[in-house]
Amino acid sequence: MTMLQSGRTKDPYPFTWEIPAATVAIWALLASLTAHLGRALANLTAGAGWAWPPSRVLFTSLPALLAGDPKAGLATLGGAASPAALAGWIIIVELLLLAAMITGGTWLLRRWGPGRMKGMASSSEAEALLGVTRLRRAAKIIRPDLGNSPPAHTSPLPSWLHRPTTPTTEKEN
Repeated sequence: MTMLQSGRTKDPYPFTWEIPAATVAIWALLASLTAHLGRALANLTAGAGWAWPPSRVLFTSLPALLAGDPKAGLATLGGAASPAALAGWIIIVELLLLAAMITGGTWLLRRWGPGRMKGMASSSEAEALLGVTRLRRAAKIIRPDLGNSPPAHTSPLPSWLHRPTTPTTEKEN
């Protein structure tokens, strides 16, 4: 069955609940991890050092962290960042996550989404089939007169026994 380009706008793949649910789950996980990353960067720039919470309190310390507590979920920490620095770093890291997710989502939809170009070869596939590499590999078949092909008339005799087919004469001056 051949699918035309006009079919991509008339028969899009129906979105079900799995793709949006997976997208929301991935976003929630990455948002919670980047909140902890923002806190770690805030504490690092405040001079308190790099600190990451243990995995058992990773999600339970999130409400206190978002409320402005830079020590939430950390076992030991001498100094800590101010709540303003904590909020600033969390906002910066979350905005970077948002930009990365938009860029990645746009790339994914263009590559595999319902508006993608169907039936188009990738650049590496086009090079393998139509490119210079294949032309050079098939040069002896395409133009046998230009390659190092064996002569058309082969003889079982050794080459020193062959007579020239045309008489050779010296040019007279």
